[in-house]
Amino acid sequence: MRIEDIKTLIKTGLVDAWIELDGDGTHFQATIVSDQFEGKSMVQRHQLVYKALGEKMGTDIHALSMQTFTPSEWEERRNLSLIK
Repeated sequence: MRIEDIKTLIKTGLVDAWIELDGDGTHFQATIVSDQFEGKSMVQRHQLVYKALGEKMGTDIHALSMQTFTPSEWEERRNLSLIK
């Protein structure tokens, strides 16, 4: 599956999402930043992404490793990396 197709699917469920995605066609790694993650656990965040991917997850997408952040968490992470 193409990276742009996966991004489109995720943006369907998480319209405000910023997505960085890499992969080999079946195995993918994603960083996803969305306001919709606010107040949700890591499991709940991943469930939102899986819901957006629908039936493609487990068929066209064999594996998806993801890191999910709220915008404030992402900004904090970026600021910490600038300090190092």
